[in-house]
Amino acid sequence: MVKLIGPKKIRIAVFISGTGSNLKNIIKFSLKKISPIEVNLIISNNIKAKGLRFAKFYNIKKKVYNYNQKKISEKRILKDLKSNDIKLICLAGFMKILSKDFIRKFKGQILNIHPSLLPKYKGLNTHDRVIQNKEKYSGCTVHLVNSKLDSGKIILQKKVKLSKKETPLSLQKKILKHEHILYPRAISKILANL
Repeated sequence: MVKLIGPKKIRIAVFISGTGSNLKNIIKFSLKKISPIEVNLIISNNIKAKGLRFAKFYNIKKKVYNYNQKKISEKRILKDLKSNDIKLICLAGFMKILSKDFIRKFKGQILNIHPSLLPKYKGLNTHDRVIQNKEKYSGCTVHLVNSKLDSGKIILQKKVKLSKKETPLSLQKKILKHEHILYPRAISKILANL
């Protein structure tokens, strides 16, 4: 009897700066049989990023770069991506802006998740601004990265209703649950079209 080998998984890198909850979620998704990806590399600009512990736990290569010298760091990152045969980058709370040159080299192969219904509320302090403006809805968006901040083509979005007593923290927690569902779906969607 011939043993059927499943389709080869796409090698991805996840970029983080903090706790890595989306990273953990992407790793868990990658371990499922139906998943089209495997996480081969975790990259961070922050040596104290809590999310780096998942590299050890799941036995995934990790690299930390000092972004004070952005050009040099990005050159090294590109080298690492190439040597690890990375086909897709997922930004998951990566708090540095990638250069136009870097983005051009990985055009159409960098995803980001943002905690608002883009094009509304690009950038930082999203939840504070949403609440200050008395919005009824917010949400999260997975989009392709281009050279303009939070402006790339939208892959998927999820709308979330705000409660009357919403705080930035409660909204962050509410939206994060949806981010964990949305990001794997968006990854599958983009890879189906690669």
